[in-house]
Amino acid sequence: MDTQVLEPSLYSVKAIMILDNDGNRLMAKYYDDQFPSTKEQKTFEKNLFNKTHRANAEIIMFEGLTCVYRSNVDLFFYVVGSTNENELILASVLNAFYDSICQILRRNVEKRALLENMDAGFLVLDEICDGGIILDCDSQSIISKVAIKTDDIPIGEQTVSQQLKSKLEQIRSKLEVIQTAKEQIKWSLLK
Repeated sequence: MDTQVLEPSLYSVKAIMILDNDGNRLMAKYYDDQFPSTKEQKTFEKNLFNKTHRANAEIIMFEGLTCVYRSNVDLFFYVVGSTNENELILASVLNAFYDSICQILRRNVEKRALLENMDAGFLVLDEICDGGIILDCDSQSIISKVAIKTDDIPIGEQTVSQQLKSKLEQIRSKLEVIQTAKEQIKWSLLK
């Protein structure tokens, strides 16, 4: 019996993408040369979309790849790995990607909002994965690295430390104003 034992690899992710409800690419990043040209990538994306857009599943084996996906309103989120990749790992990447995008778009996860915040979307993608190696799967950590102002994130979605940091910054700024006012009053009384 000849069984091939595959060694674990850090290169878990083959591609991450977001397609619209027509199967057109909005955002995509490929991490290996399985689809070297844009034409091949778009053909793969269209075929994958046609296979998944009406399905209720979250995982599919497609063209020798493991694909996990999720949809919301008019967007389809995909994370693609090799056939022998652990689906739970790919699902954690998908969840981190989706949750981070969701926070950036302030829960308004739709095509128009994504197009308006495309730069932050690509930053999120780069924080999650580099060259197929998973870097981070914690959406709070990713959001903090993308450097979105915490004032822009609704209070219910902020962590306690983010809320405290925001309050401390507000207090410092008020103290600076008070200190400046005290200095001005002092100099005006000494005149």
